[in-house]
Amino acid sequence: MGRHNVDVVVACGGGFIGGHLVADLLDQGRSVRSIDIKPLDEWYQAHEAADNVQADLSLLDAARAGADGAREVYNLAADMGGMGFIENNKAACMLSVLTSTHMLMAAKDAGAERYFYSSSACVYAAGKQTDADVVPLSEQDAYPAQPEDGYGWEKLFSERMCRHVEEDYGFATRVARYHNVYGPHGTWDGGREKAPAAVCRKVATAVVSGRHELEIWGDGEQTRSFMYIDDCVYGSKMIMAGADSEPINLGSSELVSINQLVDIVEDIAGVRSKRHYKLDAPQGVRGRNSDNSLIRERFGWEPSISLADGLERSYRWVYDQVKLQNA
Repeated sequence: MGRHNVDVVVACGGGFIGGHLVADLLDQGRSVRSIDIKPLDEWYQAHEAADNVQADLSLLDAARAGADGAREVYNLAADMGGMGFIENNKAACMLSVLTSTHMLMAAKDAGAERYFYSSSACVYAAGKQTDADVVPLSEQDAYPAQPEDGYGWEKLFSERMCRHVEEDYGFATRVARYHNVYGPHGTWDGGREKAPAAVCRKVATAVVSGRHELEIWGDGEQTRSFMYIDDCVYGSKMIMAGADSEPINLGSSELVSINQLVDIVEDIAGVRSKRHYKLDAPQGVRGRNSDNSLIRERFGWEPSISLADGLERSYRWVYDQVKLQNA
């Protein structure tokens, strides 16, 4: 094993999930190198106690420098966003394969003990997600492969890379398939935001502006499950420390339609708005939910923060951002 001068490297530490993970690791007393392609003043959270580095980890030299001396590496880095971004930027999503591959090889070559890769529910076969009343997706549903075009293919390929690097080199890799992570300190406008943040923004804008009208993508009956950021951070660390390298679902099994998601946020805000349905907007698969049998069996745990509780915290934060923007 190589020399370890930092406990943990977080690739994309300036991103939404990365910022929360870095905060949590620092709270545990770990030494953390946080790396992101964005300039430091654009990071969602920059923690002074971390070694904060701006670098493009799609470049092998930058990945090697980033992984140098690390005991553990969490790779959360990807060019991504909600459905609006994923459906219209397939090449950009596929090019994340450079970061995924270079960070994996750099971590192995640096003598790190473990490597965590954040995969996605977008790896699952589209044919299993055609009905809003969806059967929850279990880990074997990724094959035969029919993932989300672009983004999902890159994730599935990078999962396989982790598997084969572990098989061929004995380098410990861990893979979690994230299902729709949301919470404060994330993207909430600009086109890359996901449904919970977009809905929070639209409802907050209605409250602040007094114009009680909302645009909803699709007919609002498409279904998803959403995992609050605290469950994501806890589960990621648990899977990293676990004994198994097979990809595992990390998501809530609380299924809601987009219309129900809007209902919950409107209840929190205490408003009702007229809904306009944009039927030609990107909306992804018809239904998607997480089967948590495997994570319960392995760890005796699953994400459990309710959507109502998580959205309450998220809405308060997004509302403050909207108010600032409109001040």
